[in-house]
Amino acid sequence: MAESMKDFEKELERSFRTINVGDIISGTVVAVSDDEVTLDLGYFAPGIIKIENLSNDPDYNAKEQLQPGDVIEATVVSTDDGSGNIELSKKEANDVLAWEKLEEMKQQETIVTVRIKESVPAGVIGYLEGIRAFVPASQISADYVEDTSAWIGKDIRVKVITVDPEKEKLVLSGKAVARQEREEEHNHRVAMLVPGSVVEGTVESIMPYGAFVNIGNGISGLVHISQISQKRISSVHEVLKEGQKVKAKILNTNDGKVSLSMKALEDIMEKAEDEEQAEAVEYSSNETAGTSLGDLLSGLKL
Repeated sequence: MAESMKDFEKELERSFRTINVGDIISGTVVAVSDDEVTLDLGYFAPGIIKIENLSNDPDYNAKEQLQPGDVIEATVVSTDDGSGNIELSKKEANDVLAWEKLEEMKQQETIVTVRIKESVPAGVIGYLEGIRAFVPASQISADYVEDTSAWIGKDIRVKVITVDPEKEKLVLSGKAVARQEREEEHNHRVAMLVPGSVVEGTVESIMPYGAFVNIGNGISGLVHISQISQKRISSVHEVLKEGQKVKAKILNTNDGKVSLSMKALEDIMEKAEDEEQAEAVEYSSNETAGTSLGDLLSGLKL
């Protein structure tokens, strides 16, 4: 009962606080219409944000972006809109609060999704936290982008790389995120490979220290020169050439890199050949022994 009384007193005190034009206050969304958003400010008067004062993003859709119960911050434009409501602007509050949040995103290297709205010289435009953001053509993707207009309407995952509220300059990069995600996906595929298993691939490049073999699924492994053949070779070119199909054994997959050995397969094949020869000799010996015993028995008269 004491707690309820304290809560009531706090609410009562809050409802009679002084609200001034220019204050940034928070409120809970009560209703969203085509024309305005109504907020519960914990005050004797509700807050109203007109649709045009919600966001700088021309495609912002209040009914999609806001739900009853959401808490948002806005700047007081008028303490009485003529109908007894507190008129607010989320745009104005955003111009102050968004830049602080964007700086925090930059420091924490937060990854967010942004929809590309338009193409401009040297890049594309999107909106983040209601602020117009520029993504240079060189930073849209991990791959080269020639036609930036083809990206209009697409969602890309980005990081904030430049925040300058004085110049109202916000720059984003999708390239850094794409490269990071591509590397993570590559490392995951590599981790799924089983050391000791045999793979087939194509020699894609030859270096003085070995050959890189493409084993599919975007993965290449290195066959070190010492792992190419049991015979001592002075050059990789003595045994391999680019485009050649080879088989190799996976030695390890440390640090997202694949180490292969063709030499290990030679060892396995030689061992198998030795075992086959041993079995053949044993079989031949048994057959001879059996024949000899038959010959002896056939000579006996019972």
